[in-house]
Amino acid sequence: MVPSRSLSSLLTLPALAFLSLSASALPHPRTASSKAALKLAVRINSDGIKNIAAADRARVQALQAGGSSSVNATNAGTIYTADIGVGSPATYYTLLIDTGSSNTWIGASKAYQPTSTSHDTGGQFSVTYGDGSSVYGEEYTDTVTLNSDLIIENQSIGVASQSSGLGGLDGLLGVGPVDLTEGTVSNVNEVPTVTDNLYTQKTISSEVLGVFFAPASSDDSSGELTFGGYDASKITGNVNYVPITSTSPASGYWGIDQSISYGTMTILAETAGIVDTGTTLIVIASDAFDKYKSATGGILDEATGLLQISSDQYNQMSSLYFTTGGVAHELTPNGQIWPRSLNSAIGGTTGGIYLVVTSSGTASGSGLDFTNGYCFLERFYSVYDTTNSQVGFATTAYTYATTN
Repeated sequence: MVPSRSLSSLLTLPALAFLSLSASALPHPRTASSKAALKLAVRINSDGIKNIAAADRARVQALQAGGSSSVNATNAGTIYTADIGVGSPATYYTLLIDTGSSNTWIGASKAYQPTSTSHDTGGQFSVTYGDGSSVYGEEYTDTVTLNSDLIIENQSIGVASQSSGLGGLDGLLGVGPVDLTEGTVSNVNEVPTVTDNLYTQKTISSEVLGVFFAPASSDDSSGELTFGGYDASKITGNVNYVPITSTSPASGYWGIDQSISYGTMTILAETAGIVDTGTTLIVIASDAFDKYKSATGGILDEATGLLQISSDQYNQMSSLYFTTGGVAHELTPNGQIWPRSLNSAIGGTTGGIYLVVTSSGTASGSGLDFTNGYCFLERFYSVYDTTNSQVGFATTAYTYATTN
């Protein structure tokens, strides 16, 4: 097994559901001016996880140490999957979607079926996870079909000979920055991501990924990935962009500069952190978390690892404001609590009120002082723009929802 960058295996989106992807493209010709979407749907995972706060904290600490992020589905209650075709004719594999890592690989459950389009590159790929689990195997190139409008020729894919941590799924579709593939394949420095190849093969006009999630507690809990742009029908205002931060280690991911205020009180001055679909909660530096805990009156609940508050305290809560590029993004009190109808998935009590903001376990100044995870992203549309090295947020119909 060749050396690889150390990867955190703790991608733990909310402990409530598996998300399966049915591929559906926006109607368009396959030209460089096009974009296409993959539709998401929610289903409940009855297994859940034991402590999402501990899992997220371990993930963030691995990122702070300079690793990159990946997935352990056995710790995940909500995961995003796509049925992706490989080869011609295509064999379909159920892959996890992750903006926090960039390698695409298969073979964890269903065996790879080589076809006339398969080519063994002679390289070995290897990824080591933060909990000590790993995946390694052969690196191939092959035709990859995301849907009928998103077909990639000669896409680099790893074919696992040994892997762990995916809970019966077949592999991973990584849509993070290409730099995260550095050192993971033995005979090349880095490998192009699926987004890179969609762009270079002129299927999409820009290296942009739009991500939309609806709250799992909403009546229509759905989502969508849009390659080559964003879906204007999913937003209710402008997309406000901020450049990728220059501060390490956040600069190696989808990292931005941001400040956070609780009501009128600043709890985290402008600093660097990341936006990550692979983190369930909103994770902030320990000193900022202490201010938040004091302001809300929350008490740590050992069963869930989350702060718990009373109904009276909830009624007195203020909004959180995430300010990027001079624009404040408001997360309402309802957006700060775990969906009460899904408390059992995290070991909570019926009717309990649990906050989705948790501590990273390290003080500010680490170079990665916050992570805007799924609980933030289900209230805001997010855009990951490689072409212009920026990340954008926009309000959606769910930004001010009261479904939790």
